[in-house]
Amino acid sequence: MQHPVTAPPIPERVRSLAAGAAPTHVSVAGSALPAAAVRGGVDAQGRPVLLVKPAELLYDLTDEIVVTVDLVATRAIDGVDRARGMLKVRGWAQPVPPEQIRDTAIAISERCPDEDLFAAIESRGPRLLRVDAAQVVYLTGQESGVLDAEDYFTAAPDPLLDAAERILHHVNSSHRPQLVHAMTALLGTPVPNAWIWELDRYGTTIRTAPDHLLRLPWPTPITSPDELEHALASLMCPNRH
Repeated sequence: MQHPVTAPPIPERVRSLAAGAAPTHVSVAGSALPAAAVRGGVDAQGRPVLLVKPAELLYDLTDEIVVTVDLVATRAIDGVDRARGMLKVRGWAQPVPPEQIRDTAIAISERCPDEDLFAAIESRGPRLLRVDAAQVVYLTGQESGVLDAEDYFTAAPDPLLDAAERILHHVNSSHRPQLVHAMTALLGTPVPNAWIWELDRYGTTIRTAPDHLLRLPWPTPITSPDELEHALASLMCPNRH
C-alpha cells in the first residue's frame, strides 16, 4: 500500500516560507557591528531584498559583502502575528542593478508593502540591496536544518501558494466556527482554538493549541486551486459532499 506524501519536500517548504517572509535583521560577516533592523522582502528567485535608508547599515554599499539576513514568516492568529518559520540566509549582498529596481520593488511590494519602495524606484533616498544566498538555515518549529544554495534555488514555492493563502485567510477570518466544529468532531474533544496554520497541495496543518500542530494530509496531492478549496471544504463539512 502506497502512503500519501504528508508534507512538501523541505526545499519546497522553505521556498514557500521565504516567499511570504519579511527581513527583520541583517549582520555583516566578520564585523563587530551588532545586527541591524531591516525591511524589505523576498524576490521571485528566493533572494532577500533589503530596503535600506540613508544612515542605515549597508546604505553606502557599492560592492559585494557577505551578510546574514534573518527572515520571519508569520501567521495572524486572533489578530496577533505568530512566527511560523524563521530563516537565516547567508550570502553576498550587492545593490540591485538600476534596470531591475522597478520590477524588484513591485514584486516584493505584493507581499511586503512599504511606501519607501516607491522612493527607491525614483532614487529618492532608500536603496534596494539583493542577497544571493550561499546557504539557508531554517527553523519551523517542527523541522530545522540547512539548505545549500543549489537545493534552495532549484526548488520553487508551492505552485498553489497564492491560492492557498487566500483560501486560508478566508476560512480563518470567516469560517472558524465550522473549522472548530470539524476539529472537535475529528479529535473527539473540544478544540476551541483551532486555526488553519498551513495549507498546501499535500495537506493542511491545524493549530489546535499554542504548542500543538496537527498535520492532515490529502489522499493525493492537489493540482489546482479548485481542488484545494474542495478538499478543505470536505474536511470541514464531510457530510456536505
